[in-house]
Amino acid sequence: MPLYIHQRANWPTFTWDDELIVKLLGSVRHLQGKILGRMESLGFEMQVEASFKTLVQDILKTSEIEGELLSAEQVRSSLAKRLGLEISGLVHSDRNVDGVVDMLLDATQYANGPITVDRLFGWHSSLFPSGRSGRFSILVGEWRKDLKGRMQVVSGGIGREKVHFEAPPAHIVPAEMRLLIDWLNHEIRLDPVIKAGIAHFWFITIHPFEDGNGRIARALTDLLLTRADGIPERFYSMSSQIRIERKGYYKVLENCQKGLLDITDWLVWFLTCLLNALESSEETLQKVLEKHNFWIKLKDVTLNKRQTKVLNKLLDGFDGKLTTVKWAKITKTSRDSALRDIQDLIQKNILEKDTAGGRSSSYSFKEFNNE
Repeated sequence: MPLYIHQRANWPTFTWDDELIVKLLGSVRHLQGKILGRMESLGFEMQVEASFKTLVQDILKTSEIEGELLSAEQVRSSLAKRLGLEISGLVHSDRNVDGVVDMLLDATQYANGPITVDRLFGWHSSLFPSGRSGRFSILVGEWRKDLKGRMQVVSGGIGREKVHFEAPPAHIVPAEMRLLIDWLNHEIRLDPVIKAGIAHFWFITIHPFEDGNGRIARALTDLLLTRADGIPERFYSMSSQIRIERKGYYKVLENCQKGLLDITDWLVWFLTCLLNALESSEETLQKVLEKHNFWIKLKDVTLNKRQTKVLNKLLDGFDGKLTTVKWAKITKTSRDSALRDIQDLIQKNILEKDTAGGRSSSYSFKEFNNE
C-alpha cells in the first residue's frame, strides 16, 4: 500500500516548482492589485456593498461544498446584524447560520490576530453549536479522538466503499497542529498567497477535527488571503470558486495526499482557482455598480418603502419571477396593495409586464431590459 504524504520521512517539508508557481503568483498579484484599485475608486458605500455581497456568497458556498444549504436570507440578516448594516427585511437566523457567519467574520475582520488552538476550537464550536453534525453527536472544540476508528475520507455505498485518504492517527494530531500553528504565526519568508495555499493543504491533510475540516480550512485560507490583500473587506470569494471547481479540488487533494512532498500540482490548482475567483469578482462589482447607477437614476422618483424593498431584492438577485403573490408575501401586504404598487412602478417606467403567458402575471425591470 502506497504511503500517504504525512507518512513520508520529511513531512511536512513541502517542495514545489518555483518557475511554475512564480509565474502564476505574478498573475494573481497583478489581478488582486487591479481589483483592489478599482474598489478604492468606488467610494465607501459601494465598497461596503461589494464586500457584503462577497461575504454572503462565501458563507453560502463554503457550506454548500459540504452539502449543507443555508438560507440566503438568514445569512444576509445574520451578517448585516453583526456588521451593523441597516438592511430592510431582516429575518431571524438559526444558530448554525450565525456560527458560520461568526467564524468567517473572525477570520476576515481580525485576520492579523494570532492563530491559536483556542481560536480554532472557537471556530469549530461556532460551526456545531448543538454539539451535533446532522444526526450524530461529535466532539466539539477539541481535536478528534478516533474512537470509532481511523479518520478516513470515503465514498461509495456500504460494501463498495473507496478510501480516498487516511489522516494521521489521532494521538499525533496535537503535535501536528502545534507545528502548523507555529508555522502560521512565524513564517514570514513566503508570499502570503503561497502561504495560504500551503496552509489549506496542510490543515486538510492533518484533518484535526471530527467534522468541519473543510470549512475551517477555507476560513483559514480567507484569513491568510485577507492578510495578503492588506484590508479586511472581501471582494472575491475563494469558497465560491472552489464550489464551482469542486471535482478538481477533491481530485488534486487526493493525488497530492497520496504523493511525495512536492505539492506543485496543488499550488498550481490553488493559484489557478484563485485567479478564477478574482476574475469572477468582476461580476459582483458590476452588479454593485448597476445597483448604484439604478438608484441614481431614480433619485427624483417618489417610492414607498414597500417598493424600495422589493426593488432592492430584484437588484440583489431575485429567486424566480416577481408576481403579485410574491410581492404581497415579501412586503406583508394584501395582493390588491401589491398590484397597486406594481402598477405604479409600471407607470413610472421602472417595471414592465413579462410577455410570457401563464396563470399569473410576472414583472421585470424595464430599466435594465432596455439597456
